[in-house]
Amino acid sequence: MSNPRPVGGRLISASILFFAPLAVICLALIVKRLFFGIGSVTALNGGYPWGLWIAFDLLVGTGFACGGWALAWTVYIFNKGKYHPLVRPALLASLFGYSLGGLSITIDMGRYWHLPYFFLPGQFNTNSVLFETAVCMTIYICVVTLEFAPVWLGFFGLKKLFKKLNKIMFFIIALGALLPMMHQSSMGSLMIVAGHKVHPAWQSYEMLPVFSLLTAFIMGFSIVIFEGSVVKASLAGQAPDERHLFSQLTKTAAVLIALFLMFRFGELIYNNKLHYVLGLFKFEAWMFWAEVWLMTLPLLALFLGERRNDGRWLFVSALSMLLGAALWRLDYSMIMYNPGNGYKYFPSGQELLISIGFVSIEVCAYILIIRLFPVLPVLKEANKETSEYIIAEKAALSENLAQKNS
Repeated sequence: MSNPRPVGGRLISASILFFAPLAVICLALIVKRLFFGIGSVTALNGGYPWGLWIAFDLLVGTGFACGGWALAWTVYIFNKGKYHPLVRPALLASLFGYSLGGLSITIDMGRYWHLPYFFLPGQFNTNSVLFETAVCMTIYICVVTLEFAPVWLGFFGLKKLFKKLNKIMFFIIALGALLPMMHQSSMGSLMIVAGHKVHPAWQSYEMLPVFSLLTAFIMGFSIVIFEGSVVKASLAGQAPDERHLFSQLTKTAAVLIALFLMFRFGELIYNNKLHYVLGLFKFEAWMFWAEVWLMTLPLLALFLGERRNDGRWLFVSALSMLLGAALWRLDYSMIMYNPGNGYKYFPSGQELLISIGFVSIEVCAYILIIRLFPVLPVLKEANKETSEYIIAEKAALSENLAQKNS
């Protein structure tokens, strides 16, 4: 296996052609929202001031973006250097996830033109959990940008800037490991103020921050496995076999899931709330056990012997972990939230298209960047074939131009 290299290949692929129109629709709807108001594209109301853009785009989206943070702890804090080849693609996904999460907050603000007040010291509301979350997220986006900067600095040959950045990288990495601990736990605290409006089985004044932090780690490790599996499948013969690394990460995630479930059931039993999730005809019981079983499925990987290294099982395990943790975040923030007074909420079509568009923007940008910049570890043989293909294409193009000119 070589150092990270550009994947190469055609920039306009079938995936780009599929996701690009969705991204364009998303941008057009954001413009509509900014000019005609938030009510022109959403189904939000007085009882539901937060909806899909916060529950999915922010809480779930930033959870999916925790791969870089989880690997920062693994590689740099616990000194597991064997996982280093997974760091760059994880950082790229984190950069997109957090940036789009920040954008979702911006368009979710009713009076978005007041956003600059957030950066004025005299306007700081230091008693607000939301303020602490926003500050940490803003700084973390800058930190991840700096962590990923060596990719393009090295690509463009800016050696002086690379060396200067490398001297302070230890501080940047330490800050990057700390900040998500703060804002990911605070994302759980956001719903404490909702009190009885959140279903008792999900409301916990003591444990919501802990649950939020644990799900962030679970989603961080599982998204690395999920993205790595997808990339390997789409770059058959180019990407190295990293299943042995994914298998080890599954074990780490399984331990975190066991902790989460232990605390989850312990909190319900200690506060006499277990009866809320028992019963065949309770919607809340079905949602609770869906979370539990989605997270429990990957634990079986520990007992499957040789199948633990099977690429398909690793992919299914990672997807199951992601869905289970994401469902918990959707439940406590939106699905199991009931403001009463007859308020109802279901995302509008345009609201859904904007969220789908955010994902589409990330997919398109990810594909383009890995093709142009040294992000993924690519096998030398595959990289050589890609280079030869590009050279051949350029030669053919030059020959055609010469024939036309003659």
